[in-house]
Amino acid sequence: MSKIKLNNINTQAPEKIDKVAYKRELDKLHKELFTLQHLFYASHAYSLLIIFQGIDTSGKDSTIRQVFSHVNPLGVHATSFKAPCDMELEHDYMWRIFQKLPEKGMIQIFNRSHYEDILVPTIQKTLPQQVIEKRYDFINAFEHHLLDNKTLLLKFFLHISENEQKKRIQERLTDPIKKWKYSEDDIKSSKKWKSYTQVYEQILNRCSHEIPWVIVPADNKWYRNYVVASIIVKQLKQLNLKYPNKTK
Repeated sequence: MSKIKLNNINTQAPEKIDKVAYKRELDKLHKELFTLQHLFYASHAYSLLIIFQGIDTSGKDSTIRQVFSHVNPLGVHATSFKAPCDMELEHDYMWRIFQKLPEKGMIQIFNRSHYEDILVPTIQKTLPQQVIEKRYDFINAFEHHLLDNKTLLLKFFLHISENEQKKRIQERLTDPIKKWKYSEDDIKSSKKWKSYTQVYEQILNRCSHEIPWVIVPADNKWYRNYVVASIIVKQLKQLNLKYPNKTK
């Protein structure tokens, strides 16, 4: 497997593709996802964990909102992992992750995830390197354990350019509808673009062997949404699930 270098991967939709046509395709994918999610729930054979990671403003919230806008909320749950609260800090770093793992038939979405517990302490240098190394090993083992127990994983890294991040931060500063999302951390993290990119490259390379990351070009929101939805639909179709044949 060739080493992932984010600077060599395009953040934009391919040239000369029809934006209107792809939006129509996304509408079709929404309908397929609704049907497949219902079948997934009824069959009760697997659980599905979908992870979204990305540099600040990469569009994790928006992707989740757009891609899952047509599913049955009884079968899909979403959790946003922010900085640990006091109660979470009383436990090990994986405790809050364990609380949110999906049961059979359920789709669980993570907006940020256990990978924050490698990313943040590496950037902020709050943990010794040997502790970070153990986290890499444990997270890989943890994800393999999930697979062994019929929890499927899809891991999406939303890949935006530095210029696009600056543009989106400016929108948060000036657009009344988006201003509530602005945080001083947006500016702080943008000033560490190179550091975040380097750590994400380590994560993508070291945690991508049996459960590969999908690196999604995310500068164009319509294309980002299409890519994510198409991969989820493809994964669910490949299961070839059937409705249970229950009789009284």
